[in-house]
Amino acid sequence: MNTLLLKPLKSISVIGMGFILSTSAMLFTKNVHAQNDQLKNLMLANNCMACHMIDKRKYGPNFNEVAEKYADKKDAVNYLATKIKKGGSGVWGEDMMPPQAAVSAKDAKAIAGLIMALKPTN
Repeated sequence: MNTLLLKPLKSISVIGMGFILSTSAMLFTKNVHAQNDQLKNLMLANNCMACHMIDKRKYGPNFNEVAEKYADKKDAVNYLATKIKKGGSGVWGEDMMPPQAAVSAKDAKAIAGLIMALKPTN
């Protein structure tokens, strides 16, 4: 077998693989930014930013911390949506999250889903 014919194929496949990986990374990055923008818009519309931020602590935990804490919880989205609506205490210290009755069930579930879609920062 002539190995000289295979050398160009190896370089083409490496170039092709690099193109596929870089294109995938760009599409993933755009999707992450769109999800973060959607989460920020919901946070603003529902006054979540009074106590929470995505990547920095304010009064409550930041949403990256929430995503990390519940990453292994099977029903995390429904659990968090319920916590948003009903409030709670004791999970993040002594501070209480008041019930957010004005947040619609649809928005609570969307916020919870977007929080759980956040990627860990470590």
